[in-house]
Amino acid sequence: MRGVKYRAAVLNPRGNATGIEVPADVLDALGAGKRPLLQVTVARADGSTLPYTWTTTPGSMGGAVMIPLSSELRTAAGLAAGDEIDVELAVASEPAPLAVPEDLATAVAAAGATAFFEGLAPSHRKEWVRWVEEAKKADTRASRVAQAAEALAAGKPRR
Repeated sequence: MRGVKYRAAVLNPRGNATGIEVPADVLDALGAGKRPLLQVTVARADGSTLPYTWTTTPGSMGGAVMIPLSSELRTAAGLAAGDEIDVELAVASEPAPLAVPEDLATAVAAAGATAFFEGLAPSHRKEWVRWVEEAKKADTRASRVAQAAEALAAGKPRR
C-alpha cells in the first residue's frame, strides 16, 4: 500500500509527552481502522534532516489521534518539539523486529521461557528489553536479566 503524506509539527502538549497529530482524513485514507500498525517516515520540512522510519501504533491524546514520539526517537530522527516536519504514513504488515540482547535471550532460554517471551505482545517484549538495556551498572543489568527470566518463566507478561 502506498503511503499518505502530510505536513505537521512535533507537538508537546503537556509534560514530556511529545507526538505527531494524525488528521482524521489521513487516518481514513489509510483505510485500516483507528489504531493500525503504521510505518512512519519523518524528516524536517526544511530538509535539514534525513528521513527516519519506524513502526508504531497511534494513540489518543486529548481527543486527537497522535503518533508517540519518544525522546529516543526524537534524537534518532533529529527532531525537537515545534519542528515542522514532512510525514509519510503507511500501514505496516508487521512490527519492526526487536533486537533482544544476548544476555537476556540466554537467560530466558535457560529458564525455559523463550516460547512464552516470543508469544508476548510486541509492546510487552519491548518493555522487558528496554528495562534491561536502561540499567546503568553491570550488576543492575545482571539483576534485571535474572529477574526478567524468572518472571517470564513464571508466566508474567509484564514486570
